[in-house]
Amino acid sequence: MIRAFPPLQPYANRSGDSGVTRYAVVGEAIVVGFEGGDCYLYDGVRPGPDEVRHMRELAVAGSGLSSYISRHVRGRYRARLAGRLD
Repeated sequence: MIRAFPPLQPYANRSGDSGVTRYAVVGEAIVVGFEGGDCYLYDGVRPGPDEVRHMRELAVAGSGLSSYISRHVRGRYRARLAGRLD
């Protein structure tokens, strides 16, 4: 399990209405921060490598990540991370 995380970078939010505010790519995983400060870890175990690969692409593009999570990933995260990571 990943123990340390790099600083989260701002999510571009090209649509202007995303619930995602920041993210960090960590090895083969991604940490996603949402409005309100909650951060979640997604990896190859949960939700799985294909989903995480797509989430990483969306995060870098700055578009579609929140929608993808709510439609396809939902609650399948590896861990809810305590405290703010920004």
